[in-house]
Amino acid sequence: MKKVLFASTALIATAGVAAADSGVNFSGYGRFGIGYLEDRTGTVTNIVTTGTTTTVGTAVVDTDDAILVSRFRLSIDGFTETDGGVRFEGRVRLQADENSSTGEANEAGLNGARFSVIYGGLRVDAGNVAGSFDNLANYYGNEVGLELFAGQYSGVDYSFLSYTSTGAGANAVFFQYAVGDFAFGASYDTATFAINGDKADGDRWDISATYTFNNITAALAYGQTDVDDLGDDPSLTVLTLGGEWGDFGGTLFVADDNTEVDATDGTAWGLSASYNLGAATTLLFTYGDGNADADTQQVAIGAIYDLGGGASLRGGIGVNDCDVCDSRTQADFGAQFNF
Repeated sequence: MKKVLFASTALIATAGVAAADSGVNFSGYGRFGIGYLEDRTGTVTNIVTTGTTTTVGTAVVDTDDAILVSRFRLSIDGFTETDGGVRFEGRVRLQADENSSTGEANEAGLNGARFSVIYGGLRVDAGNVAGSFDNLANYYGNEVGLELFAGQYSGVDYSFLSYTSTGAGANAVFFQYAVGDFAFGASYDTATFAINGDKADGDRWDISATYTFNNITAALAYGQTDVDDLGDDPSLTVLTLGGEWGDFGGTLFVADDNTEVDATDGTAWGLSASYNLGAATTLLFTYGDGNADADTQQVAIGAIYDLGGGASLRGGIGVNDCDVCDSRTQADFGAQFNF
């Protein structure tokens, strides 16, 4: 990540007084290429005129299976540090993606802000934050594709707290403390949740623990959504293992996905792997599944070719399937550059 620092001497004309260690960092990446999804569909405006009455609605139609995919992401971090070593940070993100249904370009927009206080091994985030699952070591494993379209977690349907790049976020709190080889995390937010079609206000919370020994990291997380008015409390328990052995890296994933919905309630599992072939080429594999009828099964392979200077060519091909849906092939290929 490159840093562009506006130090206190540069800010003094507009900001008055600034701490000695303060500034703004810019970082992010761009990606573009071709994405393919079998039987891709999209939503279009549907205008129907009957006599003197015109009705405007939406309709789901078939679109091109192959589209131009792209993303530009710019993270903006402001920070300062007190004389006592307490660091304060704030982040917003500017991001533009294609319309995944049609391939048309979308405008860039800023997301909700995240604020952080960091001191030693303690970190507290507030605002648009990632929760314990979103921060959990090896939850995502080795995702495949330019768009990261396949992952070992595909069988999970529980809605946990996650960082939002293109929206306001959940306005929550996340806590993490790391000491030695251990790390502990927790998050909490309130919102309106839907269970079996009914909606009610509720509390969502999660906790996690991570331990690293030698080249292996084990992580465990539990989360629950308490919605008293509906009588159902969905929950998720996840265990991950990950490690590296020379040119090979791998992860294992298992989850108890208690969604309180018959079509998605059950166990999810998966694994992923990466292998460095040399000559700047890395091969990737991921597999995810679950035992519920509507759980998504994903199997995919991919590759990354490092061009140097933060640029790479990458892509993948895989299959999405479930017991109550049609199997669809997905693939992509393109370039990514980090800055």
